[in-house]
Amino acid sequence: MPRPRALLCLNDDALASIYSPAERADLDARLSWVAEPMNAKQLRERIAADPKAFTDTEVLVSGWGCPALDAELLAAMPNLATVLYGAGSIKRVMTDAAWDRGVRVTTAYAMNAIPVAEFTVSQAVFCLKWGYQHMRDMKKTKAGGRKAGTPGAYGSTVGLVALGMIGRLVCARLKSYDVDVIAYDPFCSAGDAAALGVNLVSIEDVFRKSDVVSLHLPWLPETEKMVTGELVASMRDHASLLNTARGAVVDEDGLIAVLQKRRDLVAVLDVTHPEPPVPDSPLWELDNVVLLPHIAGSTDGETPRMGRCMVNELDRYLAGKSFRWEVDRERFKTMA
Repeated sequence: MPRPRALLCLNDDALASIYSPAERADLDARLSWVAEPMNAKQLRERIAADPKAFTDTEVLVSGWGCPALDAELLAAMPNLATVLYGAGSIKRVMTDAAWDRGVRVTTAYAMNAIPVAEFTVSQAVFCLKWGYQHMRDMKKTKAGGRKAGTPGAYGSTVGLVALGMIGRLVCARLKSYDVDVIAYDPFCSAGDAAALGVNLVSIEDVFRKSDVVSLHLPWLPETEKMVTGELVASMRDHASLLNTARGAVVDEDGLIAVLQKRRDLVAVLDVTHPEPPVPDSPLWELDNVVLLPHIAGSTDGETPRMGRCMVNELDRYLAGKSFRWEVDRERFKTMA
């Protein structure tokens, strides 16, 4: 059976990390390449020089740096049927033109969710020990001594905002801890929540009752600035806020105003809006803010897991089976 004609197109550094030698070898054995691997800029330049260079491309293998599937690119790839996207969000990849054409896309979002969930749990447990507060105080006082009232995990409450793929993985990992988990997600059924071991509450109760609040909602028009300063101000004494979702879901000005007054609170921000914060943002100076460079998702040693996922999806495609991680147009609307 002839191998599908395919193109490997993504950022140069992503190519090396997502599709390591083992994944590349398996792709080489299953696909017939129309050209050497290239990035989006090189692809556009090649199309401009030779508009028919990619007409027989059936499969686009990609990841971070995937070109947007706009009308121009689709015209140059009239036979494109499938995109194997070895990363998470496809917001900048899929377009109405691609959906209208019936292009199918499967992504490694579930694989990228694994390290985010692992990171979230690690930070939640650390924050329940008031780890960042202790670090700050020891550096200031140059003395030891544990803060009275440090809760730890036993009997504490972790609150989640949204129970999508990552939120559910966090729930699964928290089952091995003696914590109560509450969550706000208007789309989660009572049955699903019971299976996850989660009590569904209002978003106000998540912030008011939790020792740690972790955000996992997508950035959509409906969720932009959903986390207000008022919600943050309602948090328990010495509580912590974790954001590994998107910075834009938080009203940053409101967050800063509260953190300037409530020095007992800690915000662990793996994402901000913009990212990183502007140079004069108070987030840089507040000692109760932990800024991280978007490390919760797959880092270098974890990225081949996403490439392996795409090899597995390719095998399903070649066998005529349904993709395991396909995203359709309706689901796309509610994803990060």
